[in-house]
This record gives sequence, C-alpha cells and structure tokens, in this order.
Amino acid sequence: MRTGQLLIGSLLAVVLAGSGCGPSDGNGDGGGGGDGGDNGDNGGPCQGLECEQVECAGGATTSVSGTVYAPNGSLPLSNATVYVPNAAVDPFPEGASCYQCGSDLSGDPLVQTTTDTNGRFTLREMPAASDVPLVIQIGKWRVQTRIPEVRECEDTALPAEKTRLPRNQDEGDIPLMAITTGGADALECLLRKIGLDDSEFTTESGSGRVQLYAGSRGSDLFDSQTAAGATFTDATGLWNRLDTLRAYDVVFLSCESSQFEDTKPESARQAMKDYADLGGRVFASHWHNYWLEAGPSPWPDLFSFDDQDDLGDVEADINTGFDRGSDLADWLVTVDASTTRGKIDIVDTQHTLTAVDESRTDKWIFKDETDNNSPSVQYMSFTTPIEDPADQRCGRVVFSDIHVSTGDAGGGGDRGGLAFPSEACTTPVDSLTPQEKVLAFMIFDIASCVGPVVD
Repeated sequence: MRTGQLLIGSLLAVVLAGSGCGPSDGNGDGGGGGDGGDNGDNGGPCQGLECEQVECAGGATTSVSGTVYAPNGSLPLSNATVYVPNAAVDPFPEGASCYQCGSDLSGDPLVQTTTDTNGRFTLREMPAASDVPLVIQIGKWRVQTRIPEVRECEDTALPAEKTRLPRNQDEGDIPLMAITTGGADALECLLRKIGLDDSEFTTESGSGRVQLYAGSRGSDLFDSQTAAGATFTDATGLWNRLDTLRAYDVVFLSCESSQFEDTKPESARQAMKDYADLGGRVFASHWHNYWLEAGPSPWPDLFSFDDQDDLGDVEADINTGFDRGSDLADWLVTVDASTTRGKIDIVDTQHTLTAVDESRTDKWIFKDETDNNSPSVQYMSFTTPIEDPADQRCGRVVFSDIHVSTGDAGGGGDRGGLAFPSEACTTPVDSLTPQEKVLAFMIFDIASCVGPVVD
C-alpha cells in the first residue's frame, strides 16, 4: 500500500460517541453525502468527524475552499471530486475494473462536492476541528491531505500545494497507464507536461505508473538518465493479449503515422474491445482509428471513416449540447486555450472521421464545413460495453483526430530510435499549447468515473 493511502487510515478516533450532532445548515454545494450516522436528526449518536459539524447562526457555514490542479500545480481541473472521509480510505483495485460514479469513493464521505469549470470548489458543512482529512479524486488519480485547522463558521482557503494531484506515488495515487509511442505523436511527452515526475516513466518491468511500449516509428528506449537507458517492449506485446491490457487502468495509443494493420490482427482488436468492456480506458490518436474502423462489432457501426487530406490549421467547434462538452468549452476559456467559448484553434488538423452515431457516442470537437467539402469530427468518445444499457457501462474509449502537435520529436526514422525524454520531448515542459490543453482535459476525463457525477 502506498504512503498516500495510509494518511487517513489511523485518524478516526478523533471523537468518541456523543449524544447527537448539530443539524447541518443545508446551504450550497458540498453538503451531506455521507451515511456515517444519524447526525442527531433521528436521535442516534453521531460518528467520528460528524460530531464536529456545527450549526452556524445567520446562514453562515463552516467551509473549506480551493482550486484543484493537475500535478504541475498550474492547470486547474474541472469535475474533480473533493470530500472529507469519515472512515479509512481503501486502496484502489489495480487494472480494468467496473467502478461507477459514487461507488468509486471510499472512506464513507461525510461531505463532498465537485470542482467547477474553473477548478474551484467549496465544501460546506465541514467539521470544525484540527487535522481534518481531505481527499481529492478523479478516477484513480487521488491525493489525500490534512487541513491543520478548520475554523468554526468561517471559510478556510487552501493553498495550491494542498490541492494538486500527485506528481509521484509518494504523494498519492496515480492510475497505472500504458503508452505506446508513435512516429507522428508523443503523448508520453504530454504526460510529463501535466506534471508527472520522470521517475514515474518506466518499462512494464519497472514500478512507474506510466509504462512505455514501442509503437511503429516511435521512441523505443530511455536515455541514460531515465530508467537506466532501458529499451521498450514492442507495442504488440501490450495489445496482443487481454491479460496484459487488463493490468492497466488506461491505455494511450500515440499515432504511428499509418495504420500498420499487420501489427493489429483480429485477435488483438478483440482483446482491445474486451479490455474496454471490462472497464478499461482507451485513448486512440489518429491512425489508431483502425481499432474502431476494423474493430469487433458493433464498434464499426458507430462511425463513418473516410481518410482525406489533412485540414491544416482550423478553428473547430466545441459541442456544447451535452454537459461535459459544455464544461470543456467553459474550461478552455478559463485556461486561455480559447478566446471564444465553443471554439478552439487546432494545428495540423487530421481528417479521417466524418460522422458518428450521436445517439450512442459523444461528439466533442467537430467542423461541419471544411476545405475537403465534408464534415470532420476531431474528438469523440463512448462508454463500454456499448451493447449494454448506459447505466451499466464501466469503460470508456476516446478517439482523437488531433495530434499533440507541440514539435516534440516522438519518433524518427523507421523504428524511432530517439531516447525518451531528452531526445523525444523537445519542447519546454512548462508550457502547453491550446490543443495540448484539450488533450490534457481528456487525459483526466478518460480516467474519471463512468456515469452521472454524484454531488
């Protein structure tokens, strides 16, 4: 069990039984949400931190506020769950598993809320106490921290260092991610830019939470300063077997500059679908459209693929017709990636997907009129198993016709050969382009729970 998972386990001998707790004030988001006792409403005894909740006069409340950030401490994140546990927080199950929104939170949440599109949160009805535990979670990204003091009937503002996601395993929980490299994209470099330490990048035999596999024409070895210069296992060693895939929470597939059908036999395409259906998460970039176009039924029925000339630099539309699409439009303005809500500038835009079945998928980014005289879908996702009712699905698949396009070399030549990260990642780690921010949003969204968010 990692250090971050032990922070809270020994806390909750804070308060012994009392005769009852003051009723909550019932105001605002973040109230209630726990089932750790009667809170005095039915005359039963309160439990743990529930006994430290107080009723404030004049409509005031005891609250904690802040902004949740990516591990880099500067990129605010929407849709993160923030809560106070009233029991020990359990370790996550490893690998693909079925956990839906609400069921993914452990520790008997006493009060909880989610961050808005600015990454901000306010937790109301907080226990007024010292050394109060706080959990911040997006899927299997999780940090556990303690608040030295929560003052009664006041707001306690938390600094950014208390509210960012972990950079390494010593700071908290990070999903286990596999990344296949590619000659036309460098998703591995983007994971560094959102703040993960280089120590978290290893081969599958290492202990890092980001494990790299060599895709066609992609980077295929570490430099001498990272993972001791180890070489990557070929990507077929990842996707040819379900047992290998299912060990990972998320699989990222960097564009290889072509479909390379011979490396993705029917058995591998079935394994990829089976992995997603078990609750796995798949992020496929550009020419990895092959997994969808030639995948097992009913995946091909969800899309209309038509490989056309690249569109170059375009202004695309954000679909604000569903909640998370609307959130993305707002968030892009917040992080200075868009000057007009609902619009995003994309560099070197690909054009392989013309339409999706919008009754079964979410179309995030699109352009109805293009220089190719046909519509283009740049970003879409769906939950899995697609054959099951929506409320019974656990996995998620994202397809992106957007490259990271930062100038990072990624691969080079017929087999890559560029060492990660010193040769493969060539742009500044402390800067993100607008479309990198789009992809960063999706890195966290793909890992988040499936189903309606529970406040």
